[in-house]
Order: sequence, then C-alpha cells, then structure tokens
Amino acid sequence: MTTNGFDGDVRESVHCAGDDLLSAALGLDGLRGKPPAFADAAAPTPQELRRRAIHASWNGIADLGPLGGYGRVYGAVPDVPGREYQAFARVPGARSPHRVLLQAPDAFDARARCLVVAASSGSRGVYGAIALAGAWALPRGCAVAYTDKGTGPGYFDLDGDTGVALDGTRVARGAAPLEFEPARAADARGVAIKHAHSGDNPEADWGRHVLQAARFGLAMLDRAYPAQAPFTPANTRVIVTGLSNGAGAALQAAGLDAEGLVDGVVALAPNVHVEGARPLYDVASEAAQLLPCALTDARYDATPFARIDGAVPPAWLARCAHLRERGLVDGADRVAQARSAIERLRAGGWDERAIETAASSTRFDLWRAIAATYAASYLRATPATMPCGFHYAAVDAHGRVVPADAAMRAAWWSDASGIPPGAGVQLLGGIDASSADPTASGIDCLRGLWSGDGAAARALRAAVAATAVKLPRAGLPLVVIHGEDDGLLPEAFHSRAYVAALEAAARAPVYWRVPHAQHFEAFLALPGFGDRYVPLLPYGHAALDALWSHLAEGMPMPHARRFATTPRGTGSLERAALGLGR
Repeated sequence: MTTNGFDGDVRESVHCAGDDLLSAALGLDGLRGKPPAFADAAAPTPQELRRRAIHASWNGIADLGPLGGYGRVYGAVPDVPGREYQAFARVPGARSPHRVLLQAPDAFDARARCLVVAASSGSRGVYGAIALAGAWALPRGCAVAYTDKGTGPGYFDLDGDTGVALDGTRVARGAAPLEFEPARAADARGVAIKHAHSGDNPEADWGRHVLQAARFGLAMLDRAYPAQAPFTPANTRVIVTGLSNGAGAALQAAGLDAEGLVDGVVALAPNVHVEGARPLYDVASEAAQLLPCALTDARYDATPFARIDGAVPPAWLARCAHLRERGLVDGADRVAQARSAIERLRAGGWDERAIETAASSTRFDLWRAIAATYAASYLRATPATMPCGFHYAAVDAHGRVVPADAAMRAAWWSDASGIPPGAGVQLLGGIDASSADPTASGIDCLRGLWSGDGAAARALRAAVAATAVKLPRAGLPLVVIHGEDDGLLPEAFHSRAYVAALEAAARAPVYWRVPHAQHFEAFLALPGFGDRYVPLLPYGHAALDALWSHLAEGMPMPHARRFATTPRGTGSLERAALGLGR
C-alpha cells in the first residue's frame, strides 16, 4: 500500500495517432461497428483490451444506431490525443480497490483549467462514463478522471486462480496487484464478481470513490502538465457528473465534500437513496416479483418486449398463480390477478409510464440479476455463500457449466458489464426446474431479504441504510435530470425524492424532467422500442454546458424545467423532438 490510498504504481500510456482518448481511434463509425477483434483471442494486448473496453462502454450507454441522431442531432466523436494515468485506489477500511484513471488531452485548456470527474454507470468498468463525461469534456480541453467505484468487470476466475492486472490483462494471483482478488477458499469454483464479492459494501463508499478519483486527477495533472503545476481545487474547476449509479455516486460525493473540492454537479437518472424513500433493492426485488404478472394485463399487449410473438410469456402467466397462492395478489383468475399486481405496484409509488417501460427490464430478467448481485454485496458474501443459492459460473453455448477458457477470461475486462449474465458468465441457482415459473423461488427469497425479519434481512437493510445520501453544502451548483418514463430507476423513488429533500432543506436544485425519456439509452436502437422515446444524453451535455457557463463566465444557473419532447417515431431523431431549442 502506498500513500494517498493508491495501491502500487501508476501506469502512464500515450494515446495519439491511431489510438486517441475518446474512441481509441475508432471514431463514430468504428464505435457503431462490431467490437474490435483481438489478434490473439487468448492473449490480447493492453492496447487491444483498452480499445474494446471503450467500444463496449460507448455502446453500453449511448444510442449510436442509425436513427438515434448521435453525431448529427447531438454529440460528436472527434480525435483527442493525450495521455492516460491509471492506478488502483483504496478508500480507508476497504478490502478491495477501485480503479481510477485520468485522461489528459494534449490540447488541455490552460486558461480555463477544468477537471471533470465521473463514476461508471451501472456496474461497468472504468470507461463506463466516457459517452457522458469524456464526450463533453475532452474536446473542450478539460481533463477527465474516472472511477469504477468498486464495481467493474475485474472478474476473478476461481478455477484458474487468475484476475485482472492494472493494464487489463489476466495474471495469476500473487503475480501483480489485481483489480479484485477474493480470499482463498478450498474447492472454490466458478467466477467471482467484484461488485458481489469484494467483501465491502462498495455502494456505501461510492461518494468516497469519486472524491478520491478527483484527488487522483489533480495529482496526475501535475505529472501531465508540470509547467502548470500545482493543480488544486483553488485553481482548477472540478465538475462531477454521472449517469445512473454514476450519478448516485456523484450526489454521494457532493454530500461528503466537506473541503469544497467540487464546484458543481450534473446527475442523470441517479440511483440515489434518500432516507425515508424506497431504495433500489426494495424496488427491484418487488419488480422481480410482481411485474411479470402485472404485465400480462391486456393494456400491455402493444408494449415492446411484453409479448413473445404476440403472446404473454408462459412463465408470466404462472407467476400470477404463484403470487395468488402466496397471498400477494387477489383475484380468482389471471385477469383479476394482473390487475391486483398493478394496484400493488401503484400503491407502492410506481406510475403507469414506469410500469410500461419496465417490460424491457422484466423480459431481459434484469431485476433478478440486479437483486442477486446487490444482495450478495450488501451481505458481503463470498462466491460460495451468496444468498438464495445463487452463484456465478462460465457456461458454454449450450448453457452447460464449464471452466472458462483463455479466450473467455481474456475478454471479461473489456466486454463484461459488471453484473452477469454476459461475456460467457451466467447467474445460476435460485431455480426450480420443475416449475412453470422456474425463477419464482429465487425471487421470493431475494424479496424476503428486504421484507423478512431474519438476521440476513436485518443485515441487508442495515447495509442499504448505509448508502443513504447526505445533502450537499448550501449553494453548490447542482443539476438533476431524470426521464419521466424511467422503468429501472423510477423518478418517484430517486430524483424526485432527492430534490424534495433538498427543497425541504431550503436548497434550490435545478431539476430537469424529460418526458418520453427512459433509462437504457442503448435500448433505443432496438426495433419498436426507440420509436417511443428520446435519448437522455443530450440533456446531460446541455446541463454541463449551462454549468460551465455559470462557473467560468458567471452566467446564471438554468431554471428547473420540464421539456416539451416528442417521441421519435419510426423515423430518425430530429432536434425539435428534444425540446432543447437551438
């Protein structure tokens, strides 16, 4: 352990001709194409891994499809040469590190010294905010500091005892500092996931991760531009931004920033837990349980992903009967049971727009994947002690559990989202194969960890309580943005609750509400889904523009507003649909 909370060395790399900061020289066309290939699939180089990780991060959080308007209506991917500085950092008391990275453009604007700090969205790796923070900051001469906030795709292969080194390559335990290294366990098998098995409750430290990334960024700016050193909060503007979990981390950082390190915050669709409001685990475990039945109602017949070839998924029909047997919905038939499920969701704060959009998350089984990972994290589980019988393992093309081969392991760091399934790793367990609704038993168990009275449920609720946000200092410039159709992090439970807490404390946040915007930007490229929605990223870029004008030019902060948006329809997105004006 070195001083300042950084583990081992800082890795410096140069990215210029053929390998820039923003897209690894892929450009917009390359980002829209297939993932870049590895020359040797079993042993990709650090440069190849970085390029593919950047490709995956862009495509994971931005709509780059031909109808989405990126590069034409909003956004751009110019070539930005520069250097990167990367390290493993550790907040006090943490067992596992988080990865921090500074991107320092060659065209850094020395007259308007700017550092943008961003945590990854979801559980993604360190480049997981590049389409928001990097795309806005780097072309204007700002540096960007990123953190994976203690999550990320640094999966550990328990069969081969290998993990991810600082350069993204795989090495054996003990050969180098690793992004994630679980404790040794006899007969350990399968795959250990950093978010689930770090031994920490990383979500409770997301704000500290962001502040540590900011300090790392300032220190690395001294290395990148020694003639302009020192870089301090007094002479360098520090803006914190993020999307989804990254936005929640930004708001946590604002609440912990006792030293005035942060000059302003832009948070898009934040996963923010306000004391007294419903947190993500409560909402996600409820959604996993009730939404399959609710979505069988005829009102969702035309909803994207609510039907398979025009028919209700059979397991969803079985869910209604299962819930009725457990006394969780009323009604003598499936129609009445579906309506009862909807009524329960509405009574808990869900609105109709969120329920409808959540059909996509339900169809893709995201609620179960999220709840299983978060439950393990909150309970500080090992790979062998995950709650409800869940575990992770590599699977082959037929779904059979196998030891991960070299090519699969090598691509985890670049390709995985941080929460399986994906990249050849599957969530297993919690299944009753004899049931018409095989996932119901595992989901009931996950829900019971929130609603139950046992020791595990009490420990989980205490861990969730530790993630509650503190309010930022009075006067901190702050913009919160949320899509009104968000079906993963419904506005009512997150942004609206946070803004209400600020207003109750006599603060004046800027709250931008975006009708016809949902959570998953990348889903907008899916047929029939993007027709109904507008992207959220343009509002993040616009808010960063407004915040910068306020900080650098003394312009007033923008007003709170609700935008006049129009669904894209079957054609290409046009500027007028966003309601942003010129």
